[in-house]
Amino acid sequence: MDMRQRKIGIMGGTFDPIHYGHLLIAQSAADEFNLDKVLFVPTGKSPHKQEELVTDAEKRCDMVKLAIASNEKFCFCDIEVKNQGVNYTYATLEKLWKLYENSRLYFIMGGDSLKDFKTWREPARICRYAVILAAVRDEMAGAEMKETIEELKELYQAEIFMLHSPNFSVSSRSIRERIRENRSVRYLVPDEVEEFIYSEKIYTGGIL
Repeated sequence: MDMRQRKIGIMGGTFDPIHYGHLLIAQSAADEFNLDKVLFVPTGKSPHKQEELVTDAEKRCDMVKLAIASNEKFCFCDIEVKNQGVNYTYATLEKLWKLYENSRLYFIMGGDSLKDFKTWREPARICRYAVILAAVRDEMAGAEMKETIEELKELYQAEIFMLHSPNFSVSSRSIRERIRENRSVRYLVPDEVEEFIYSEKIYTGGIL
């Protein structure tokens, strides 16, 4: 019997829509840190975004499921969208920590977000429940980022590592804008996601 502690990545986000940048970061984390699987956790009510500016959760979840279906290491998790209240990262990680009690959690976040980490709700508890993987672009992997990581490690007794991923410069907002402007999003999102967006008429006249 394999008694090795399982390593589970946590990839949270609005995913409005999910795109290849998200998938590249998740795959890079799985490869670099030998993760057994990566949970994609779409946000429900987020403390950082106004709910009326976010696409319906069911449609966002459907897009995530379509995007990750072909990767056996990627799994969908609805723990946040099922919660009627505001979702804070520390509370989500606490639930997952209890749910996967024989596993080690790896929380995947953007390097830019790491700079604001001290302003998040209960950062010490986040670090208690998970190893932090900060996705960095090549130009970010310098002295400033290393100093930030060392400061946070000392402040919260945290395990924080830089996650190296190919630089895929795209955002969900830019994809929404392209769709509204009737421009192609091919090679920015998986084909299945693109087909779903147009079949459901998402973003054609809605949010940016």
